[in-house]
Amino acid sequence: MPDRCDAMPFESAPTRPGPEPEPGLDAASPARSLARLAEQVVRSTPGCCGATATAHTGSDPAEGTTAVTHPDLSALVAVQWEDGDGPVPQALRTGRPAGSDDLLLDDRWPGYRARALEMGLRSGAALPYRRDGLTLTVTVHGFRPRPLEETVRCPAALLGDLAATGLARDLCHSAALAETEQLRYAMRSRPVVDQACGIVMYVLGCDAREAFDLLRGISQHTNRKLSDLAGALVRTRGHGMEQELHRFRERPRRP
Repeated sequence: MPDRCDAMPFESAPTRPGPEPEPGLDAASPARSLARLAEQVVRSTPGCCGATATAHTGSDPAEGTTAVTHPDLSALVAVQWEDGDGPVPQALRTGRPAGSDDLLLDDRWPGYRARALEMGLRSGAALPYRRDGLTLTVTVHGFRPRPLEETVRCPAALLGDLAATGLARDLCHSAALAETEQLRYAMRSRPVVDQACGIVMYVLGCDAREAFDLLRGISQHTNRKLSDLAGALVRTRGHGMEQELHRFRERPRRP
């Protein structure tokens, strides 16, 4: 169990009766899932007084999602993004755990070190995980010195590994579902688009490729869905749209 005392500001959520939730993350609510992960790290890691977790899929980790077990830890994460230095940025750059056994004796990362010591923290270690385009970090904080090697072997390391695998799997699943829905929508709208192309070919005397490019151009220019535009064209059989089609066809194209 984590060390606790009256002066400790980083209290984790009280333990609730019943089984612990799985450490895997929910792709639909990454902030809530990361918060749950951080709380599990505090509860399961001896000597841990607080934890932070970050996750991102883009090139800028500062634009990702962050969860902390105490509001003061948000400032500790923010100073690392601002300075581009600290345990988390170093762990992200190297792909290896990074931290300080004792911040009183460590002169690296001056901005992070000063803020951490103001909070009474003496140690901190960030553990990075990469899975299929997802990068996740778990940082363990302590009021007492703690060797980095000990943090690497603590339960937090296993929780982070399981969470990263679970979130990457869920994100891939969500992306696959979204792509499937897009394909279904495209298949449903394809017959209508084909009919609209036929009408454009008849009105303008053009081929199928030019008709489709013209419809797509009108869709982008008017900010209307291609399927909606095609549906309107089919319903009216092109009546009343002849001038618009000719006018758009004669517009100068961008180089």
